[in-house]
Amino acid sequence: MRLQRRLNLGFAALLVLFTAFLVVQFGVGSRLREEHDRRSARIDAAREANRLALQRMTDAETGVRGFQLTGERLFLEPYRNGRGAGLAALARAAAQSRDVSARKLIEAERQAANDWLVQYADRAASGADRDNVLGKQLFDRLRAVNAAADDALGAEFRAEHAAAARDERLLAAVSGVLVLAVLVAGYLLARVSRRQLLVPLARVGETIRRQAAGDRSARAEAGGAAELSTVIEALNDLSAQTEQLLAAEQARTARAWLCQAVAAELQQEGDDPLVVGTRVVARIGGALGADAVYGSLFVPGTGQISVRWPDTAPELPAAAAAELRAVPPGGPVPCAGGLAVAMGGDAECPGGQLLVIREFLPAFTEPEHRLLTSVGREIERALRQLSIRVHQDLLISELRMLDQRKDVFIQTVTHELRTPLTSILGYAEMIADEEDELNPMQRRSVNAILRNGHRLQDTIGDLLLLDRPDDGAGAAAEPLDVATLATVVHAELDAAARAKNLTVSFDAGPAWVRGDQTQLRRALRKLMENAIKFTPAGGSVTWQCGADERTVTVAVTDTGIGIPAEDVSGLFTPFHRAGNAMDQAVQGPGLGLAIVRDIVRDHGGSIAVQSVVGRGSTFTITLPAVPAPVPVPVPASSPA
Repeated sequence: MRLQRRLNLGFAALLVLFTAFLVVQFGVGSRLREEHDRRSARIDAAREANRLALQRMTDAETGVRGFQLTGERLFLEPYRNGRGAGLAALARAAAQSRDVSARKLIEAERQAANDWLVQYADRAASGADRDNVLGKQLFDRLRAVNAAADDALGAEFRAEHAAAARDERLLAAVSGVLVLAVLVAGYLLARVSRRQLLVPLARVGETIRRQAAGDRSARAEAGGAAELSTVIEALNDLSAQTEQLLAAEQARTARAWLCQAVAAELQQEGDDPLVVGTRVVARIGGALGADAVYGSLFVPGTGQISVRWPDTAPELPAAAAAELRAVPPGGPVPCAGGLAVAMGGDAECPGGQLLVIREFLPAFTEPEHRLLTSVGREIERALRQLSIRVHQDLLISELRMLDQRKDVFIQTVTHELRTPLTSILGYAEMIADEEDELNPMQRRSVNAILRNGHRLQDTIGDLLLLDRPDDGAGAAAEPLDVATLATVVHAELDAAARAKNLTVSFDAGPAWVRGDQTQLRRALRKLMENAIKFTPAGGSVTWQCGADERTVTVAVTDTGIGIPAEDVSGLFTPFHRAGNAMDQAVQGPGLGLAIVRDIVRDHGGSIAVQSVVGRGSTFTITLPAVPAPVPVPVPASSPA
């Protein structure tokens, strides 16, 4: 039977026995005591009525005797009262008694009372002749029968008390048996619970405490109920699995520690690669309990190195070295009496090999295979990163050299171009001043020279501006109103816009920033020039300039040719020109937006563009706002 069923039956038995005890003790016992008390009270009432009957008949006999002696009828009053009361008392006594003999005696007593009344008392009370001797005999007979009835009622009372005592003893015996049964059932239930539950649970608790203290081999002894045995078996299985997982975790931690240690050694910069390689193979040998570790690695920037551990280990024989070099990249493979792993590489970083030899310990386990594979991958990754760093350093050096050459080239070209260009523009302007002596073709030619010369001069200026060092807004930074600068630029380029029949909308409110007036004016001018240049005749250009508490925003919108989506990412790169601009032969070196970006960035701002091909573009400049300066009042001069 399962423990749960046994416990359920035990508790049910306890409940039934305890309920039976309560019923017997407080139900049946109370009813029996009440019944005995009721019977005793009835018998006692019968005895009392019997005694009262004798008393009343005695009163009647005394009244008759007094009447006989005195002739006074006043003495007949007790007779008449006693006669009725005595017979009534006998009737009550007969009704209260349940004993047959007592009832017979009471009936005999009633008959004796009637005989005395009829044969003597009634005649004496009426004044007729009477036989006093007969009257005395009849009354003595009444007394004798009354005494016998009283004895019978007393016997009935004693019998009732004896029955009550027997019932009490029986009730006590039944209650004792029930209490004993409850105790026995409780003991058996406690014993079963202790043997089947408490003892096995104590063993389980002790096992758990031992495991918590670090004894992973602790197991609970199976026993007790089937349900608890199942729990103990599950606990033991869980403990075994936990022990296996902890062992695996410890092995993984050891592998991770070795990999981290190797990675830390390989990340040491400035150390001799030969020294680093020696420390790495020493860590590998110590972690795997090896007798010797050999390594052959190609270190970028250094070349091929060979290391071994310990220092007293013999040189690897030529045949073993050749076998080691032939190991393919991947997992560890047996080689030269040990376990070897090869690191993959390429033409720029050939990789290398590791060989771990262990003669006196058991064969390499699967976790050790994985550990050696992880170490090999870590070394391979470190070598590749070192190769990348070496190539990056080389590329950075080359880029720096190219940048220096670029700076020298720009400085040389701009210098060499500005000198003759200044002369060309000077002579062209002198010729243009003599326009009265020039025919129309000559004037057009001189104007073309001046126009292209000034454009070349602007391009040279843009090159010099792009080549300047990044120094922010510079020493010329001051609070200024961007709206004022925009108004000036709008006025300067109004003629160019009218020449193309462009509609220019201008909306500017106070917008204060801290910056270089010349640079910001140049940025706004180039944005406006681009909008005019790339907008066909009859189009429109919109200026908007505003500010809030934190930023100043300048937006220039045109209805020009737009910018293809693929050209937006490189739009602010020097010399970058959109494909549709080149297709339509729009002139320009592609430096304007790069200059605008640099100026805006130097002022702590940003520039963004939104454009749709064929519909136009919107360039938005955002700059940090500053409070408008408060005018300082000029004190009035005092009169002389």
